[in-house]
Amino acid sequence: MKKTRGKLLLAAMAMQLSAWGSAYAAGPAYMHTGGRTTQPVGHYEFCQRIPGECSERTRRGAPVELTRKLWATIVNINNSVNTRIKPRTDMENYGVEEYWAYPANGYGDCEDYALEKRRELMDAGVPAGNLLMTVARQPNGDGHAVLTVRTSLGEFILDNLETKVLSWT
Repeated sequence: MKKTRGKLLLAAMAMQLSAWGSAYAAGPAYMHTGGRTTQPVGHYEFCQRIPGECSERTRRGAPVELTRKLWATIVNINNSVNTRIKPRTDMENYGVEEYWAYPANGYGDCEDYALEKRRELMDAGVPAGNLLMTVARQPNGDGHAVLTVRTSLGEFILDNLETKVLSWT
């Protein structure tokens, strides 16, 4: 009985170590994206109003190298924007259902936070091609915009509803 229990424990430990090794060997996990989709209406209108903001193109090259300095910059910008900007719907702020804009008046909704974080990270030297405006569905079905930062260690999400910068996984 004791010998069988020991073998089972050893086998369980070996399986766990194998699983950890496989996960580590797989390297950083990156977001899987589907095919092309339609551009959000609010983003289309934003680009019509401010074409220079949408003509910024960077070749889709390697993700930006995530250094300690860059990580500190990402965290600081996320915290700064989340603290400076106060939540207000587009209807309250602009009198329309959907309006993408930089939060110049200190108020905004999710995409306004994401746009500001993108602008500040670009000003800090992060290539535009590694800063992805990302729209997802919340559990209640509503759309929610966040900023995804592509790095050498995976993608990270900057969300106005979350104080921490999180890995997308």
